[in-house]
Amino acid sequence: MFGLEESRRYYVCQRYVRMNLGINGLSKLVSQELKRPLLNGDVFIFFGKSRQMVKLLCWDGDGFLLYQKRLERGTFELPRFRPGQKAVEMPYRTLSAIMRGVSLRSVKYRKRLRIGNSMILQPPDYQ
Repeated sequence: MFGLEESRRYYVCQRYVRMNLGINGLSKLVSQELKRPLLNGDVFIFFGKSRQMVKLLCWDGDGFLLYQKRLERGTFELPRFRPGQKAVEMPYRTLSAIMRGVSLRSVKYRKRLRIGNSMILQPPDYQ
């Protein structure tokens, strides 16, 4: 079924990508440049240089899904890229904030107890 859930792992490509790439071009980039497995359900996030478009690529069990969003006005706020890393894991809540237009610099996460393993959640590195 189509959908992006919090249970998936999300990786943002640490460079701008040509937005004319489709499933074949992006999957080649994931396997050859990012050195990540393609078929385990992870979601790979790519931004264009103008920051008006984002593409998300993921395997859905029997085929690839490619999500694309183009803003008609404004730009996506991106997390800071980390030099030397090809892809960085991004929390779902950070991706959700980016997609809704929330400023990452103004977001402050409060500590919460995670029920599954009793860990205190800390704010993500993307602030």
